[in-house]
Amino acid sequence: MTSQHEMSHEEIARARLEVLRREHRDMDEAIAALSGQSLTSSLTLQRLKKQKLVLKDRIARIEDDLTPDIIA
Repeated sequence: MTSQHEMSHEEIARARLEVLRREHRDMDEAIAALSGQSLTSSLTLQRLKKQKLVLKDRIARIEDDLTPDIIA
């Protein structure tokens, strides 16, 4: 008989956070690489930068969910 481990909401959020952080780093590297090329369109760079900002917002939202509220 095998025991199945169900991930808690926090474990799922932390795993998702790590994936989003990796995607954000990859996006940053892609933008840097494309910025160095003369044939890259500014529209492509704008789209990548917008996607990067969306990832950053998702990361911030998950980090906020994982950080306990401190009542002063």
